[in-house]
Amino acid sequence: MTVRGLPILPIGAVLVLVWAYWSRTPWKEIGYSRPKSWIATVIAGLVLGLTFKVLMKAAVMPLLGAEPVNQAYHFLARNQAMLPIAVWAMLVAGFSEETIFRGFLFERLGKLLGTSAPARIGIVLLTSLLFGAIHYSDQALAGAQQATLTGLVFGTAFALSRRIWMVMIAHAAFDLTALAMIHWDIESGVAHLVFGR
Repeated sequence: MTVRGLPILPIGAVLVLVWAYWSRTPWKEIGYSRPKSWIATVIAGLVLGLTFKVLMKAAVMPLLGAEPVNQAYHFLARNQAMLPIAVWAMLVAGFSEETIFRGFLFERLGKLLGTSAPARIGIVLLTSLLFGAIHYSDQALAGAQQATLTGLVFGTAFALSRRIWMVMIAHAAFDLTALAMIHWDIESGVAHLVFGR
């Protein structure tokens, strides 16, 4: 997914929803079931996404040798003109990528591999690796590593809850936190919070 002036549309997620409707797959099978509490779901998603992004930027990615600045998206630093498109892209990514990678792929792989604990662990690992791989083309190794770890966390949360809303919100919050760091040009500062310069 790119934000370089192109309209960002959730085509993949819409296709998943159309597939679910046409195949008569119950919405809950792709995680689209009502949460026990919308307020708790939104708060948990926001806290998870924001906290996880700061932890990744300040501690995990420096340990993996990532550069402090994400060069693929550094053009967004202080770029007011691109901000609305970038915010839209982050919101769409939360909806679209979670619908595809957690909702659709978990449902399809669950039909293939089963629902046992080892099968669910395998599905989390497989979808996380695939999620990382699709981020390699525009963000190189560091982006793929971060996406794989993000897939592991969000995939585990989805595997345990079988509800997609919290991970969608967490994903959007994660991406919006990353965008804020880039836009305000504080990435490097956050990247050096734990281990210094």
